[in-house]
Amino acid sequence: MILRIIQYGDPVLREKGARVDPVTSEHRKMVRDMLETMRENNGLGLAAQQIGRAIQLAVIDVTGSERPSQLFVGVREVPVESMMPLILINPVLTRPRGEERGLEGCLSFPGLALEILRAHEVTVEAADLDGKARRFTCTGLLARAIQHEADHLNGVLFIDRTDPVQIEPLKPELEKLQKANQRKR
Repeated sequence: MILRIIQYGDPVLREKGARVDPVTSEHRKMVRDMLETMRENNGLGLAAQQIGRAIQLAVIDVTGSERPSQLFVGVREVPVESMMPLILINPVLTRPRGEERGLEGCLSFPGLALEILRAHEVTVEAADLDGKARRFTCTGLLARAIQHEADHLNGVLFIDRTDPVQIEPLKPELEKLQKANQRKR
């Protein structure tokens, strides 16, 4: 089922998600619906806050993107596609390495793209839908997408990570979006 994507201005986007434990059939259905919604909207990731649920759950799929990514389980590189779609439950990001600027969009900010500084590489520990712990390291677009979604899970938005000089000319548009979505609640 295609879900409504929460847009900037709705307070749920600023909420830190509650831990998911245990994974239930409701979470499994939510993941299916989130993946369908993300794909329908041409997104690479979607956090539970973006569908109105403040919990630690996000989905990501960078398959088909021309922007490079690498994925390592232990010291072995594995094809990125082998772990897509990626379901992250209660993710913890550690060991950020390197920095790179890159263009990011967000389904909660229609039509907006900003240059954001992120770590080039991160290590991720999270549970999957079976509750099984996974640990891997990733780079490139996948690392960027994971950091973006992990921020959502903690109530942080990509506009918080950008240079204020980029935001200044967008303030009227952001205020309009914020006001429109505050009224919907």
